[in-house]
Amino acid sequence: MIRQLGFILFVFLPLALAGCARDPIDSAGEGNGVDPAVASALQDQIMVDPALGQQANGDAVRPPGQPYSAGVPADGVAAGGGGNDGDLMRAPDPVQSAGGCQQCSSARDAATLGGLAERQKAGGMGGCAASIEYSATWAQRLPADIPLYPQARVTEAAGSNNGKCALRAVSFSSPAPMQTMLDWYYTKAVRAGYTAEHQADGNEHVLGGTRDRDGGAYVLFMTPRQDGGTDIDLVANNGV
Repeated sequence: MIRQLGFILFVFLPLALAGCARDPIDSAGEGNGVDPAVASALQDQIMVDPALGQQANGDAVRPPGQPYSAGVPADGVAAGGGGNDGDLMRAPDPVQSAGGCQQCSSARDAATLGGLAERQKAGGMGGCAASIEYSATWAQRLPADIPLYPQARVTEAAGSNNGKCALRAVSFSSPAPMQTMLDWYYTKAVRAGYTAEHQADGNEHVLGGTRDRDGGAYVLFMTPRQDGGTDIDLVANNGV
């Protein structure tokens, strides 16, 4: 009897163990009617894109593997500004007159741009000052041949189009040193057919002139800034 029982265990026990070792999904598929597509999806290996996986760290405590990058402008992006500073004529030395720099004195006595324009006799600018109006838009309407310096920062502007007046007056600063500004405006004026006289009184410099063919006139008052730039008041007629 014991031998018969041992024989039965010897035959049927491996079969029972083999049945327990079957894949539960296979069993479920056969016994419970699981969709083969679902079973296949459960068994398939998960696919991961390594390139995207490296970027999936938005909520991570540690920083990303590489810094975020963006375009960085060059150090000299603000320099030059289209002013053609390397192709300039040299402004002449200041003219020494017996009466000193009269224009310098006029600039010191003028409390406003209108007052400064009123003191200008050339080109009828003084007569147009009575109708002057203040607006930043006048800085964009200077004569084409006596324009605003490309890097200029306008602080105040005024002008008049009353009657035959085309007066423009602008206060601005430039990061360029005074000699560069003198050379730049001297070059512009001479090439446009204006005369150009340079006067000075200490650190105050004046560059001005006229043009016979159309009665054009301009005058610039310049003083150095502590940061190496230049403060400028520009008064001109024949604005656009």
